[in-house]
Amino acid sequence: MSDLLGRLRTRGWRLTAQRRVVAEVLDGDHVHLTADEVHARAVQKLPEISRATVYNTLGELVKLGEVIEVSTDRRAKRYDPNARRPHHHLLCARCGAIRDVQPVGDPLADLPESERFGFSVSEAELTYRGICPDCAS
Repeated sequence: MSDLLGRLRTRGWRLTAQRRVVAEVLDGDHVHLTADEVHARAVQKLPEISRATVYNTLGELVKLGEVIEVSTDRRAKRYDPNARRPHHHLLCARCGAIRDVQPVGDPLADLPESERFGFSVSEAELTYRGICPDCAS
């Protein structure tokens, strides 16, 4: 049983066959799939699942706080099931690969008071950009 499926069961979310397949597709470490990628993988498991059902299910999962919508560049949004642990992202500038990272330290502490412009800052989202090992070789 995936972590996401377990969390959804604990919440009492009605797991239809379509919802279950979307949750199964999102299972794993460093998962950051676009809605189209989720749909393509879901169709392999449940051929009759529609694109609209996938989009609606992803929207529901985001509203529930069980999946994070990640927008790291001008490409399509990606969906990250790692919604329970605070983390940032490492992005390959060539192929678009994304990895979850937990840097040491508090990014809020790195923003001086003079650069906050009176904002009461509550969280930070960081994206580290570089070249992954596959693209570097």
